[in-house]
Amino acid sequence: MLSFLNRETLARTYRDPVAWVILAVDLFPIIAVLTLGWGAAALVFLYWLENLIVGAVALAKMIAASMKDSPLGLLAMLFLGPFFIVHYGMFCFVHGILVAGFAELPVGGNPDFTGPAGLIQLAFSSGAYMALFVWAIIVLQAFLYVRDFILGQEYKRASVDQIMMGPYGRIIILHIAIFAGAFALESFGEPMWGMLGLIGLRAVWGVILAMRRRVLLDAAPQLKS
Repeated sequence: MLSFLNRETLARTYRDPVAWVILAVDLFPIIAVLTLGWGAAALVFLYWLENLIVGAVALAKMIAASMKDSPLGLLAMLFLGPFFIVHYGMFCFVHGILVAGFAELPVGGNPDFTGPAGLIQLAFSSGAYMALFVWAIIVLQAFLYVRDFILGQEYKRASVDQIMMGPYGRIIILHIAIFAGAFALESFGEPMWGMLGLIGLRAVWGVILAMRRRVLLDAAPQLKS
């Protein structure tokens, strides 16, 4: 399953300048930790906001994939689209409540924090210049969507069901590790090495995803010609 994790695939992956841009965006929060005073709560909130962005991109991918055979395929999205928005939205909302609890913020005591909009506002206020880091993720995800999924014709070989399930696995795998690490470093007073370790963990995960993307692109050369 993880056979693509080898030196050859790594070399092929980083022949693409965009792979280096992805790595730079993943390491970008180092600036926030070293110069802006971010703590573990702000970092986890950033990754939570990233989940919302990934969900929005997944919805756009579902729409594109549904129309690959015929525009009539879009009719299925009249059901799947709202279902995904509500289900994934609730999934992220519950996750956001856990993040807010980790940050020891008064979610239950302040009505402004009980809704999704309040949680998003809370996330943006958890660290200085949070919006700048979120915009970096948005621009990168939008570029990859256009370059790989649309122009690279990934939508021709992607199923709507597969796309819809993708973000859930990402949250479960990545955030179990992030929460475990964040709670650990919180107990030690947020040492600098622990903060950088969290960012490094996220960057390693980004490298794995980039290598997997490279393998999938190489496996369908006829769609790239």
